[in-house]
Amino acid sequence: MLGLEGPCWVGLGPDGGLAVSEEFGDVRLFGSARQPLCSLGDLTEHHFGTLAGVCTDAAGSVIVADEQRRQVTLFPRARAPICLVSEGLRWPLGVACAPQGQLMVADAEDGYIKVYQSHLELA
Repeated sequence: MLGLEGPCWVGLGPDGGLAVSEEFGDVRLFGSARQPLCSLGDLTEHHFGTLAGVCTDAAGSVIVADEQRRQVTLFPRARAPICLVSEGLRWPLGVACAPQGQLMVADAEDGYIKVYQSHLELA
């Protein structure tokens, strides 16, 4: 996978592909054969700060932690981005989504893993 600008975090992407966050730029999506599909910034016109963790939920939506903006954003497949969490985050560095819908955010500033019961309820 060439052409990435400071790849930092990698996670499973929609449909068996990959989602890669770049240090100062965007989140790139790759297909299951590792072919480039799109960038979330170009696709949604969303402006990122400093990207950190990235993951995908059971519905194939991409979830991104943004250190600079201190927020976690959901990128549904066919809708505009939705800020899931911003309150109480000081330095969101990692993000994961459990199959049952729980959202887990690693907040490096206070040393906690913050668990939200259902990210779908946050949206």
